[in-house]
Amino acid sequence: MNRRNFMRAAGSAGVAGTLALPAAAIARERRAPGPALLTVTGAISSPNRGRLDPALDQMMHKQKVDFDRARTFDFGTLLALPAVEIKPTLEYDNLQHTLRGPLLVDVMRAAGADPRADGYLLRAIDGYAIVLPRGDALRYRFIIATHLDGKPLPLGGLGPLWAVYDADSFPEMAAQPVSARFGLCPWGVYHIAVRRA
Repeated sequence: MNRRNFMRAAGSAGVAGTLALPAAAIARERRAPGPALLTVTGAISSPNRGRLDPALDQMMHKQKVDFDRARTFDFGTLLALPAVEIKPTLEYDNLQHTLRGPLLVDVMRAAGADPRADGYLLRAIDGYAIVLPRGDALRYRFIIATHLDGKPLPLGGLGPLWAVYDADSFPEMAAQPVSARFGLCPWGVYHIAVRRA
C-alpha cells in the first residue's frame, strides 16, 4: 500500500470511529431511563422505587402526598405500552383534537394496581385532584394522553400527561356543554393513588 492510500484508509477509519462512538453513546442514552413523569402509589404490587423523600420530592411533599413505595413511569415506559387514539371536542377551543396514549387501566396493570380498587386519586401539577371511580375509568376508556395532534403534550400546556377520555363518544356526556365534560380529567397529571375502601 502506498503512502497516499494508507493515509486515505487511516483517515476514513478515524472518521468512521468518531462517528460510531457518538452513535453508540446515543443508543445507550436512549436505553437509559428518563425522569419519572408519573408516580403511582397506594394498592400496587409492582413498585420500582421506595418511600417519598420530603427533601427531594418537593412537589409531592407540598401537596401532602406520602407513600412507602411507588411505581414510576418515564416517557419511554409509557410509550412502550399499547396506545389508543381518541378524538374529543375540547373545552379550550371547542374543536376536535386527536389525543394518543395508553389506557389508564393498562398503566394501572403495569403498576400492579389492585384489581379490586375502588378508584384512583388523580393529582395534577397545579394541585388539582379528583377521585376517578374505577368503573368510570373502565367504562369511559380513560387514557393517559402523551400526544395531542401528533405532538408530545408540553409542560406548561396540557402535559406532559393528561388523564382524559372521548366525551363525544358517550351520549350522556356529549349532551352536556363542552365545559362540563372534563371535570374528571386533570391535565398535567403526575401522581395517581390507587384506592381501596
